[in-house]
Amino acid sequence: MKFGAFYEHQVPKPWSDGDERRVFAEAMEQAELLDRIGVDTFWLVEHHFLEEYSHSSAPEIFLAALSQRTTNLRLGHGIMHTPPSINHPARVAERIATLDLVSGGRVEFGTGEGSAATELDAFGIHPDDKRAEWEEGLRVALRCMSETPFTGFAGKHVEMPPRNVVPKPLQKPHPPVWVACTRRDTIHLAAQKGIGALSFAFFDPEEARAWVEDYYTTLATEGVPIGDAVNANLACVTSFMCHADGEEAVRRGAEGSNFLGYSLGHYYVFGHHAPGNTDIWADYVERRKGAGYDPEAVALAAKNQERLGAKVVEAGTEGLRGAMGTPAQIRDFFLRYEEIGVDMLILSSAAGRNRHEHIMESYELIAKDVLPEFIERDEKLQREKARRLEPVIEAALARKPASDHPPLDPDYRIPAYPRQSADDDETGKFNRWLDDYRDKIITGEDVAKRLA
Repeated sequence: MKFGAFYEHQVPKPWSDGDERRVFAEAMEQAELLDRIGVDTFWLVEHHFLEEYSHSSAPEIFLAALSQRTTNLRLGHGIMHTPPSINHPARVAERIATLDLVSGGRVEFGTGEGSAATELDAFGIHPDDKRAEWEEGLRVALRCMSETPFTGFAGKHVEMPPRNVVPKPLQKPHPPVWVACTRRDTIHLAAQKGIGALSFAFFDPEEARAWVEDYYTTLATEGVPIGDAVNANLACVTSFMCHADGEEAVRRGAEGSNFLGYSLGHYYVFGHHAPGNTDIWADYVERRKGAGYDPEAVALAAKNQERLGAKVVEAGTEGLRGAMGTPAQIRDFFLRYEEIGVDMLILSSAAGRNRHEHIMESYELIAKDVLPEFIERDEKLQREKARRLEPVIEAALARKPASDHPPLDPDYRIPAYPRQSADDDETGKFNRWLDDYRDKIITGEDVAKRLA
């Protein structure tokens, strides 16, 4: 099992000058540590207008900077929006390929459709259309990366003529593709499309068993790759904070983890948001004590399970507690995921007002006491997995129809605008002028005056 780290670039209010810069700088320093200790992938979201919850609207720029300060850490879009109304598929292909080149082939291409009204409404996407937009945009973007040239597409959401989209990514035919999954049916869809499932729902390992079984069964029986390669992986996200004292780990991590869930719910489920004015953090702080999310109450519940209300508090935080505890507790928690076949466990600790030094300390602790045995086992497990899945992947690729890559008309040409006008001139005079212009450039003549 591999490990990743999940980042939203959360900036809770009240804001001070320099807060966004500090959050970005701390994330960069944390990523450098992740690279040194053997964490596989740094996953960064793309969100727009979701203030406090996520200030990561241009993740490819942050990841490009990160690529120059790390060596082995893979750079994960967790996720990039592929609906064409947000990101045109040709621009998606160009940005992914450029990042893959500057990073030496370290991109993980996580994709998604979005669900928040704050985002979708701003880009004119109707919720009923977002799945179709995601699929069409992703399909075209992958073709832009793998076809030389891209032979064109005319669909409901994308119309694009033949063009050779450059540059091409270093990873061939394209970087590994993933999709964000918050429901089991999307994990099923990921397997049908032959792509990785980024399961961003918080659940315990035993709950994931059925998801893993369904994913690999579906891939074997129904998988038809949307791209030109199969990425057979299922990843799960869990909250994370480590300390020698388990209660201290919960005290340090629970508030931020709960704010992550609360701010997500504000935008996706129950909120009424006033842009620039709503204070999600203040609302969270005001409501959390009455709802049992106060950090002191969580710590009290951990010490006094028999007290009235302790189980209510525990039930209210269990799903988000995840990997918060001592190194020994976290090791046992990780083992449960590994044993049921989860391919990557993604750790989320940079949330709310969780402190940078606590996050760094947590990773340093597991680097010393937990990760080495998992990293050592992973090489063997990956070889076994590759042998087991080889016939599955071959069968899936064989099901991909040739029509996914339509041929290009051999006579297709793109005349420059002046040449288009010249072709409409029956006398041929303008065409001869353009030919003469071309020949003068070849001989090195200054043609600026001719253009004027």
